[in-house]
Amino acid sequence: MNTADAKRILETALICSTQPLPVRELRVLFDDELGADTIKSLLLELQEDWSQRGLELVSVGSGWRFQSRPELRDHLDRLHPEKPPRYTRAVLETLAIIAYRQPVTRGDMEDIRGVTINSLILKQLEDRNWVEVIGHRETVGRPALYATTRQFLDDLGLASLDQLPLIETPAQQGALIDALGQAAGEDQPALPIEDLPAETLLLAEVEVEIEAEAEAAAVTAPEPFDPPIPAPVDAEAAPDEADTTAAPSGTRP
Repeated sequence: MNTADAKRILETALICSTQPLPVRELRVLFDDELGADTIKSLLLELQEDWSQRGLELVSVGSGWRFQSRPELRDHLDRLHPEKPPRYTRAVLETLAIIAYRQPVTRGDMEDIRGVTINSLILKQLEDRNWVEVIGHRETVGRPALYATTRQFLDDLGLASLDQLPLIETPAQQGALIDALGQAAGEDQPALPIEDLPAETLLLAEVEVEIEAEAEAAAVTAPEPFDPPIPAPVDAEAAPDEADTTAAPSGTRP
């Protein structure tokens, strides 16, 4: 099989696939007659062939795929003018902490953010298939350890965590949060916190308030309580009251 035919087969398989394809699966196209290095070389050539087109061939966490170029997003969005729901900044900040500090526990995240992390935030990221529990820390309570998934890399168009941008300034941190927000809006199956039912949000708020009250009670001692002493009754000033309470009912005075 010549190079042109092999590239055409790879091109067709990648365009028709709805998911990224790893090299090991692409080798099946050729009944393993082509090695992994040869496949990678052909993919790089194919990537160059598409360099001037509207689609680009990229390597992400799960494999290789074709995708539209970022500079064409505004034009493509006109086909679907409705704006997808967005995640809250709290969700994106939590995701960024997991991505850069993984594996981390919920307590680690709260120490970094300085606020209590609602359990709905972590559930939402798990439902989005961006984070998962990979184990438990061997300490009191054995808290769950969270890490990012391959789906997270795929949605951000990254092949590995090494490609995450460095964060050295607040501006870079803000740019990362914005980038995560844009990626979260694409084909988003999860329900953002802003659109959760009012009952669910109320329960979440109550949970946070209970946790805050419990923490405050643990460090604040209750104030001593001194019951008021009743004033003495002046028998001369209120003779009637004294007479009516002098003897129990049904007894002779």
